[in-house]
Amino acid sequence: MDPVHVVLLLVAGFGAGVCNAIAGGGSLLSFPALVATGLPPVTATVTNAVAVWPGYLGGATALRSRLDDHRGLLPRLVVTGTAGAIGGVIALLTAPPEVFAALVPYLVLAATALFAAQPLISRTLAAKAGDSRLTLFTGVFLGGAYGAYFNGGMGIVLLTALALGIEASINSLNGLKSVLTLTVSTTATVAVALFGPVEWWSVAVLAPACLLGGTVGAKIADRLRPEVFRAVVIVGGAGAGLAMLFT
Repeated sequence: MDPVHVVLLLVAGFGAGVCNAIAGGGSLLSFPALVATGLPPVTATVTNAVAVWPGYLGGATALRSRLDDHRGLLPRLVVTGTAGAIGGVIALLTAPPEVFAALVPYLVLAATALFAAQPLISRTLAAKAGDSRLTLFTGVFLGGAYGAYFNGGMGIVLLTALALGIEASINSLNGLKSVLTLTVSTTATVAVALFGPVEWWSVAVLAPACLLGGTVGAKIADRLRPEVFRAVVIVGGAGAGLAMLFT
């Protein structure tokens, strides 16, 4: 691997880990970096799915205490998210690569916009009232499909689905969201590891950097302003999406 590409992946992976620990949206840094090393979009997204998996495990472990109020729902939500993820992986691996390549710039830009709007979305959802099981399970299924097809912004999509379907605070739902992101990521990781064009050398560089960044980010999260990292991710995601769109 080109030394310049190694450095790029190390920096992007570390930054993605820090951002995921503090503000989320790390894949909007790591995925464009993989594309910049010359990987085709499908290879880049399946490689990214494998590389960022340890971070989802860490997040679910850290927030497991927030599951107490919703343990009765958890098995059905996991099954629903897994079913959606299987559908997303099948769509990713069986559709012509040209389809995903054409969609990538718009997926990156849409995920960036969703990430930018996340604080407003959270405040709006926190004020809503009422449970809707149909909305909940439909949203989780679609969120799982989206997350397995394209990782960027998956946590925001799943948190939105949970908040629309369950009467609870956003902080309380964050534990469920973390388990579901781990569920979707695990399903996608196993599937692409078996059947997808994973670039394992890139995983070997990116995954430890993501893990280190997540560890550092978790330790300094209370002393840094999430807005700073949010701005970095938004600028990076928008720049990457526009660059892909016009090249």
